[in-house]
Amino acid sequence: MDNLPKDPAILQSFLNMKLRDNYSSLEELCDDLHVDIDQLMQRMKELGLEYSAEHRRFF
Repeated sequence: MDNLPKDPAILQSFLNMKLRDNYSSLEELCDDLHVDIDQLMQRMKELGLEYSAEHRRFF
């Protein structure tokens, strides 16, 4: 998680851009960026954001 943006708005934008442009799934993104998916999901939940696998983005 240390290599991800700290600011919540920038983090959401960064993840959604990467998911849109470079990855077919959140699992693929996390694997490539060496991020624990459970930690990421918990962080995003704390920020009030949920992941939509259908849309491949955080809302």
